[in-house]
Amino acid sequence: MSEARDVVAVILDDHRTMEELLRRMRSVEEDRGAALKDFAALLIAHAEAEEAEVYPALKRFRNVDDEEVEHGEEEHHEGNEALLALMEVEEVGSDEWDEKLEDLAAAVTHHLDEEERTILNGARENVPDERRAELGAVFLQDREKHLKADCGSIENVRAVVHVR
Repeated sequence: MSEARDVVAVILDDHRTMEELLRRMRSVEEDRGAALKDFAALLIAHAEAEEAEVYPALKRFRNVDDEEVEHGEEEHHEGNEALLALMEVEEVGSDEWDEKLEDLAAAVTHHLDEEERTILNGARENVPDERRAELGAVFLQDREKHLKADCGSIENVRAVVHVR
């Protein structure tokens, strides 16, 4: 296994990738459909791994705000709903596509901002380095499992949205 990486750093890397994919989805010079496919897989795998491995572990630390962690889960659901709405648009680049992409970008960028300021800073301040490295490893393992299972397919996104 490669060197363990801090879970905060790993999550931040995913956030930057999501922002780049959102930019690609906005650009007529990019393959917007391919960017959406990559974004869907990453968003779902990332959120599922956070909720399965990272959030429950963080709740066990004093001074990591449990309400913020629960709010993060709620925002994942909002992002997933917005993702599904965009995936269901028939024509990439249409007015409807642009409108649903704007909704998705708003939901996701709001969540990234809030998670970075609250949950991740809480982890930086209160979770020991070794534990953050362990969490990084299990997060990446769980995320990879979801990616291999084609978690970004529209069928799976529908299932994830309708599970609640």
